[in-house]
Parts: sequence; structure tokens; C-alpha cells
Amino acid sequence: MATAKENKAANDKSHADDNKLTVEVRTEFGKGFARRLRAAGKIPAVIYGHGTEPQHVALPGHETALIIRKANQVLDLQIGGKSQLALVKDVQKDPVHQVIEHLDLIVVRAGEKVVVDVPVHLEGESAPETSVNQDSNTISLEVEATHIPESVTVSIEGLTEGSHILAKDVKLPAGATLVTDPEVLIVGITGETQVDLGETEEVEGAEGEAAEGEAAEAAEGDAPAADAAE
Repeated sequence: MATAKENKAANDKSHADDNKLTVEVRTEFGKGFARRLRAAGKIPAVIYGHGTEPQHVALPGHETALIIRKANQVLDLQIGGKSQLALVKDVQKDPVHQVIEHLDLIVVRAGEKVVVDVPVHLEGESAPETSVNQDSNTISLEVEATHIPESVTVSIEGLTEGSHILAKDVKLPAGATLVTDPEVLIVGITGETQVDLGETEEVEGAEGEAAEGEAAEAAEGDAPAADAAE
């Protein structure tokens, strides 16, 4: 039977293989060159951090786009035959066509801890006749760079009106530390607003009668003018 250490090493290797990309170092810059790169199916990016000089690279477009569909991905960049781990910090997209225009990557090392915003996923259903209000879609955690969770799960199963879940109530993955303010509201449960259909019909009926009365008065007021015109 594999030990926890062996399983961890296997997971690290699998992650690295899945996110391994061969990249090219860029020596040209500017919007024109970036457009040509994208036309050639590549994504311009810059790698920085750990006191190193920013390094400009070009990533394979299709493979990169598939990887970064999930948040907080760590890429294993093959640069000149050497491996460099980098966390996707920012993705810049064309606002209209949603084409990836540029990536900001931060140098990380195996075992190093980073602070990331992790999506919050709700599970289950609240009690009948209640509404679920999710105030926070993400939660900030400090985690190992090579073990960033895809999301954290919050159960709302059976929660009644007035229930609330704060950041401090969220069950965190092993090794993760909460960075978000513990008192931040993640989810609140409220009662559904009940509409009295009878009352609505009465209001609509009154409004209709008022409109008919105004129309009749307007018609009476216009009659003499019409007679004079003839």
C-alpha cells in the first residue's frame, strides 16, 4: 500500500505532467508583435517574482487555454531545457471576443505557500420556502503552490431562514490557512417573499378603473374642440 508521502509525490508528478508547457523566450515586444504572436496561435506572457528579472515568453495558445480554464493553475514551463514552476496570476482577455491576450505568471517553488482566491461551491438545498444568497463567490487561502484546491465546498442542505455561514465556518482543505476575514459572510438564508395574488388583482383593478376614468374625462374635454373645427 502506498504511503501518504508516495501519494503526494505521485499527485505532484501528475499535476506537473498535465500542466507542462514548452515555451519560447521573447526578444521582441509591442502591440504589433503581440498581435502577430496571437495570429500564430501563441499567447504572450511575462514571468516575474522571487527577485528575478521579468522574463517575456510565448506560450502555446491551445494547450495553455485548456489548462487555465480552471482557476489558480501552476504551469510547469520548459524554458531552454530547464523547468520553472509559475502560478497564473492574471489573465487578460479581449472584452468582446474573449480571446486571451496576455498572461501574468509568478515564479513559485515546490513546497512554497501562496495566497490565492479559491471559488466557493454550494452543495445541497436549503429548507423549503427559503432563498439562498451567496455573498462571496471566492475565499482567500494560503496553500502550497503545488496543492491549490480547485474549490471549497459549502453545504447548505436543510438550512432554515436566518441561517448564515461565515468564512470561519468553511471547512478548509488539509494544509490550508484562512486569509479572508473570518467574519465575512459567505452565504445567508432568507425567507421567500410571498405575493398575495388577491391583493395584486385589487390593485390592478383599481389602476384600470382610474385609467378608464381619465380617458373618459379626456374624451369629454376634447369634444367641443372637435365640434368647433367642423
